[in-house]
Amino acid sequence: MKKRTGMEVSFAAAEAVKQCKVDLIAAYPITPQTHIVERLAEHVANGELDAQFIPVESEHSALSLCIGSQAAGARSFTCTSSQGLALMSELLYITSGLRLPLVMILVNRSLSAPLSIWNDHSDVMSVRDCGWIQLFVRNGQELYDHVFIAYKLAENPAVNMPVIINVDGFILSHVFEPLETISSHEAERYLPPYAPKFVLHPDDPVTIGAFTMPSFFTEAKKIHDESLKASYGPILQAFQSWEHISGRSYHPVEKQYTQDAETLFIIMGSLAETAGEAVKIMREQGVKTGLLTLRVWRPFPFAELRRAITGVQKLIIIDRALSPGGPGGPLAAEIRAALYNMENRPQILNYIAGLGGRDITIADYIRMHNTTSVQETGYEIYDQKGAEANA
Repeated sequence: MKKRTGMEVSFAAAEAVKQCKVDLIAAYPITPQTHIVERLAEHVANGELDAQFIPVESEHSALSLCIGSQAAGARSFTCTSSQGLALMSELLYITSGLRLPLVMILVNRSLSAPLSIWNDHSDVMSVRDCGWIQLFVRNGQELYDHVFIAYKLAENPAVNMPVIINVDGFILSHVFEPLETISSHEAERYLPPYAPKFVLHPDDPVTIGAFTMPSFFTEAKKIHDESLKASYGPILQAFQSWEHISGRSYHPVEKQYTQDAETLFIIMGSLAETAGEAVKIMREQGVKTGLLTLRVWRPFPFAELRRAITGVQKLIIIDRALSPGGPGGPLAAEIRAALYNMENRPQILNYIAGLGGRDITIADYIRMHNTTSVQETGYEIYDQKGAEANA
């Protein structure tokens, strides 16, 4: 068994970025992502990482700088949260449209107003269609691992796309966990030096991201969409090759207690850890329930999700973001669409929960499971206080 080391999850992320030997880090401080880039600044200042660390004047500038450096052939990194992501959103679409293999950690936090520094998924859901590959992790070990996986995937010549790694702010980013790290030799075996095929260079000037007429714009977007969907196979390959290095396996849809389940919870992010405990308790009581965790958000794992819910009677989908005035939560809306033509489609219950960092307990999951229906709208903003009062 490999030795485990206790460390803050943000520091583990920084350690992985360091081991990936990035060439440039551009960052602007915003809670709760700041510990990652502060730690990277220390690595650069101490000579542990041979890279340029550039503290810019805004998140917009951070991603702008990464676009330029990545296009010039430098393995680059940035991270942000919440309003910072909103400020850089203009550049997200440019990054993916230019097919730049950049990696960004998004430490998920609520969007204002009212102001909250705590965790939900409203920030990532505001840019769900930005054209990046998007992954979710459940704990600190997974965040450490997925930094390597993200660079391996992004730089795959068959992919050549940016990747967002979503990690829940504070709930994960600021806690200490026992983690298994890999050696520098193993890191080099998994992730060779970055060798881009196309780079900007003053000796061979070219134009990228130029103006286009309507007669070509649709074709460009079609190619982008097909390429993003085609990244699913390389995602599986990146997971498999990481298992060979580390012994830890990952899947686009993670399953727990699903073999004979009649009801399944579907969740993304760290809440799956608590939900798993609730499911374990219910299983011990003879309740046939299980848990699915979506790891890959884009490209959406349509086929794997459909296979995972075959024979299930009810789905309880937990969203940590709300589409105001819309159909409920973004995750539930996507799953409903994905299952629309499915025969014997299970009943779908959607709860919006954990907004602004509110805790969701084991008891809450059990209450959700025991509820037979939700409002006529098809979703319900889960009221923990009201549920406790009625218990």
